[in-house]
Amino acid sequence: MPIPSMLAIYFLFFFLCLFLVLPFGVRTHDEAGIPKIRGQADSAPAHFSVWRTALKTGLIALIPTALFVANYYHGWVTRQSFDGVLVWLGAPENPDK
Repeated sequence: MPIPSMLAIYFLFFFLCLFLVLPFGVRTHDEAGIPKIRGQADSAPAHFSVWRTALKTGLIALIPTALFVANYYHGWVTRQSFDGVLVWLGAPENPDK
């Protein structure tokens, strides 16, 4: 697998993980005991660090990327692995005939 393909897959997993990581560890100003600024939304985070979130997301995204690349080279799960599921869902057993 070429390096640009690996990077593209990594960034796909990165942004998927980013949306999973964003809600965790966020505290509002009321929860943190910090006074709000006039006009500030009640749900605004008290302290948000883009770099800390990006680092956490980057480390978490390494896991599914490594599994994807390892599966690419070792062939643990292939398209033929899903033939039984497709037949169970009602697809014909051999679509070539």
